[in-house]
Amino acid sequence: MTDSRGNGWVAAGFAEVARSGVEGVRVEVLAKNLGVTKGGFYRRFRDRAALLEAMLASWRDGRIAAIEKHTALDGATARERLKAIITLYSERMNTEAMAIELAIRQWARTDEAAAAAVASVDAARLKNVGQLYRATGLSAEEADAKAFLFYCFIFGQSLLFLERGPRKRAQLLAGSADRLLDDSK
Repeated sequence: MTDSRGNGWVAAGFAEVARSGVEGVRVEVLAKNLGVTKGGFYRRFRDRAALLEAMLASWRDGRIAAIEKHTALDGATARERLKAIITLYSERMNTEAMAIELAIRQWARTDEAAAAAVASVDAARLKNVGQLYRATGLSAEEADAKAFLFYCFIFGQSLLFLERGPRKRAQLLAGSADRLLDDSK
């Protein structure tokens, strides 16, 4: 499929998908952005579909590795870890990562491979956060419901434009986070 030299093409593909969606990921555009010829692309990938496949695999594997890292207890309590994840995703806006996430989710609406990648990432996110909630003493059913609400909050809050200013936003986020952690001891 690709070797480590293809990573620049994958990174350029992500930058373009964040900017203009999967439709914008074109060999000519990427070559121009990288300052190289199209021939360099074809030495690393057989075609555009192979690049898109590499991008999905990279995104899927990276997101799954990230949630596994973020949910590892490493001496923290489950509640502390949940709070740290909320803080990570609500206080530090990574606009490019969110643009990539949204573009891949849009792509998944019409492409089976993209849909499978998104489903794998969502399953890993819900499983790992659900395990943290179980570790707080919640039943499996309660933990799964909280994990679902947790991700609805994480992604939903990043999409809202609040007119109340940064201080009010921080208060709303803190209050919401407290409610997500209410039943976890």
